[in-house]
Amino acid sequence: MTVDISPIPTPAAAPRCEPCAGVQLNWRRAPGHAELVQGSNRKEERDGRQVTVTRYRCDRCGQVWDYENDKTNLHAGWSVVRPRGPRA
Repeated sequence: MTVDISPIPTPAAAPRCEPCAGVQLNWRRAPGHAELVQGSNRKEERDGRQVTVTRYRCDRCGQVWDYENDKTNLHAGWSVVRPRGPRA
């Protein structure tokens, strides 16, 4: 019996919408865009201090974002939480 060990293809993430593609990652105080809907926020510890992380979701393409507000870290800011898969 032969076992197929070829990798299982994973679905490619759908491309972000144009406004999401323009969001500057990892830069504090960089703007988001008008179609980002604010969700929950949470406190996380960074080097012994608390920072606020707020979750957003794009109404246009569904991309999920976190915005980390850390005044001591210039490279906090926007980060992609998970690649957005195809919409059902």
